[in-house]
Amino acid sequence: MTGLASPPLRASAPAAGTTPGTSQGPPAASGGKTRGRTALLPTAALVLGALYCLLPVAWVVVAATKTGQDLFSTFTFLPGDGFADNLTDLNAYREGIYWRWMGNSVFYAGLGAVLSTVVSAFAGYAFAVYRFRGREAFFNMILTGVLMPPVILAIPQYLLMAEADLTDTYASVLLPLILSPYGVYLGRIYAEAAVPMELVEAGRMDGAGEWRIFLRIAVPMMSPGLVTIFLFQFVAIWNNFLLPFIMLGDDEKFPMTVGLFTLLKQGASQPSLYTLVITGALLAVLPLIALFLVIQRFWSLDLLSGAVKS
Repeated sequence: MTGLASPPLRASAPAAGTTPGTSQGPPAASGGKTRGRTALLPTAALVLGALYCLLPVAWVVVAATKTGQDLFSTFTFLPGDGFADNLTDLNAYREGIYWRWMGNSVFYAGLGAVLSTVVSAFAGYAFAVYRFRGREAFFNMILTGVLMPPVILAIPQYLLMAEADLTDTYASVLLPLILSPYGVYLGRIYAEAAVPMELVEAGRMDGAGEWRIFLRIAVPMMSPGLVTIFLFQFVAIWNNFLLPFIMLGDDEKFPMTVGLFTLLKQGASQPSLYTLVITGALLAVLPLIALFLVIQRFWSLDLLSGAVKS
């Protein structure tokens, strides 16, 4: 008596969307490890870059807490207890001239950045929207200013201001900073990308003038780019040293950068002034940090408003 043969085993059907004969199991663990190791490389590079940028700031924060003796005799990153005394000495130095320098820096950077942003908005919009003879030639001529180092332009600018009898005045620092070639470039690029010509033509057909179109249509759409131009110009003017150093002779008109440089030069004969320079440098960073925190809000609002456009 023969036994019944068992039915042959049926191969399971491959999963939908897969090729027969391929493995259906989980991916190999080695591939995940390789991707993990690859992802660590850019993270490590970013961490190293952040440490490289933040290390000088950390040194200034720690050094501002030390007295003149501790500054040269203790470990570099060991905090001290002399910050309050340093701040008092800085406030008392020459009847608080440091705050005059700080106010001058706010004036130069604030007004200069606003005027430069306005000029960049006008010029960038004109280059992007209007067609006129020599447009590209004029734009390329402005772009050459991006390639010119400031040290090359400083002496000609001084000679021009001397001919106009404007040296050692606030205008001698502000006027050369109003036209920013890089700001004009950003203004044109952002106007071309953010302002559709259809809206401009629609405004013209509705009877709106060019000035009204620019203020009511173009400026709101260009606002993220204009905020960026303002930020770049504010930081550049705030950190500017060479131009006011050449133009100004009265220390009452010095910005903070030139004022701290004069203190640093005097520190060679009066080492106690080094603590004032370091404390002043620490205080000079705070307005820039506050500006970045405030402007981040406008960037976020612009990104959110652009995300809901149809």
